[in-house]
Order: sequence, then C-alpha cells, then structure tokens
Amino acid sequence: MGHVYATITIRNRIDESDAARGRIAPREVRTLVLQRVLVDTGASTLALPAPMIAELGLEFDREVPIQTANGTSQARLYRDASLTVAGRRGDFRCLELSADAQPLLGVLPMEELGIEPDVRNHTLRLLPEEPGGATHFLLM
Repeated sequence: MGHVYATITIRNRIDESDAARGRIAPREVRTLVLQRVLVDTGASTLALPAPMIAELGLEFDREVPIQTANGTSQARLYRDASLTVAGRRGDFRCLELSADAQPLLGVLPMEELGIEPDVRNHTLRLLPEEPGGATHFLLM
C-alpha cells in the first residue's frame, strides 16, 4: 500500500508557557519542524531520536518497557512535547529512539488530534471536530 509521511512541528511546551508569561522571548521556544516523518500505525506514540529530544530540551519522565520486532527492551520516555500536525496541536509524551533512527508519529497522538492516515492517497485525513468525530471527548 505504501507509506504515509507527515510534516510535524514539535515545541518544548515548558518554553511555550514561559514565552506566554514573558519569561523568555517567543523566538527562544525550542522548536523543530520535521519533514517526511513516518506515520506508523504500529507505533503507539511520538518517537524521536535522542539528539532531537536533547535539542528540544524535553524533560525525562521515566523508563518504560517497549515491544519491537527485536523483542522487549527498555526506552526512555520524555514529557512536554507540544506537537502540531496538519494544523492541530496537542501535548504528548515522546519516546526516545537511537540517534540514527527515523522519527515516528504513532497512533495515540493521531487519535487525540483527530487525524488518520489515508494509505491509498499517502496523506493524512482530518476527522471532523464535532460530536461523533474522533476528537470528541466523552465525560462519564
């Protein structure tokens, strides 16, 4: 079927907050714009190579077990990644990949942002932001 790629923007959410409060200038918000990020429906979350996480200054959260094609191992999880995809924004955790790995956009951020891959057209499709759409939150 082929791959789907996305352009994503990742900012340090703490920096965004500091800029909003006037503690730093908006131009000081650590930001990466990544072209051709693989949309990976086999990955659960946003995953970035370690050097990108360091450049963004994301805060370490904890080590978590992960399952890959090579088996089970441990990975480092970081918090406060402000992610924008196709004009939709949310705050997410980010899994650390090896320095030579390709960034991945997993299903949890896409689901929360109301985005799904269109594998036939190799693009992302925005879901409606209305009752019944994927970005409609239920309170129980």
